Amino acid sequence: MMSFASRCLSIVAISLLLAACQSAPQVANLPTDDLVSAFRQLEQSLASGQLSAAESQLGSLQQRATGDTRLEQYQRQLAEAYLQQGQQALQTGDLDSAAKALGHARRLMPQAPALTTGLDGAINQAREDEVNAAEQARQAAASAEAARQAQARQVRQAAERQAAASEARQQPNAAAPERPAAPQAKLIDPAAASSVVPLPMLDNQDNERLRSLLDRVAEDVVAFRCAVRIDVRQAKDYPWVAALLTARIKRLDPNFSPRLSQVIKPGQVPQLVLSPQPQD
Repeated sequence: MMSFASRCLSIVAISLLLAACQSAPQVANLPTDDLVSAFRQLEQSLASGQLSAAESQLGSLQQRATGDTRLEQYQRQLAEAYLQQGQQALQTGDLDSAAKALGHARRLMPQAPALTTGLDGAINQAREDEVNAAEQARQAAASAEAARQAQARQVRQAAERQAAASEARQQPNAAAPERPAAPQAKLIDPAAASSVVPLPMLDNQDNERLRSLLDRVAEDVVAFRCAVRIDVRQAKDYPWVAALLTARIKRLDPNFSPRLSQVIKPGQVPQLVLSPQPQD
């Protein structure tokens, strides 16, 4: 009986050994752990600086391997890589890229705000410096433009004075014409409180037509003792018109002092507003 049991045990042992030998080669054919491959790809992306790919791979692993202790380590490495990228962008003056990299780092490590404080402060300071530099440049440009306009105004006024003096010298002995008993208006309505005389040629810088028109305006001013309001787009145009008109008025009546005033209306075609004054 014992001999039969021994033989049975031997047969069972041999069967188990054969089964083990047959199953052993199958170990080499087991599928590789895809998480190991995924983590290896993440490490390669980090090492090569492919941060966008690394961030995508990390997000995929966070869904597939929730609770894996390696995720926090890689998440911090990726955040630090983005911060380094932001520092490099900041050094080259690319504030937009620096801010974008900072945003990535903050999303990766929201529980560690101190990690991004340094870069955040540097970006804010750089933007403030950029705004200050732009404002200083604007102020410098405005000052230069104001100086240029002042110089141009002085040159224009000198030219106007010279033109007025030249015209006055051309007829030094011209006497004021005798005013007719019933003067005929050239351009205005003497019965109206005021009349408008457009000066479109001032916009076109047609000085010949302007002088011709002011010849007739001066006759009305002297004849009806008109007060004159000069509406111009720019302040620099007033002295030019005033000088030309005054020279013509003085040529007609040296004793008459015209009442001239100016109004700046940038959106309106230049014009004269003549208001006849009561005569004694």
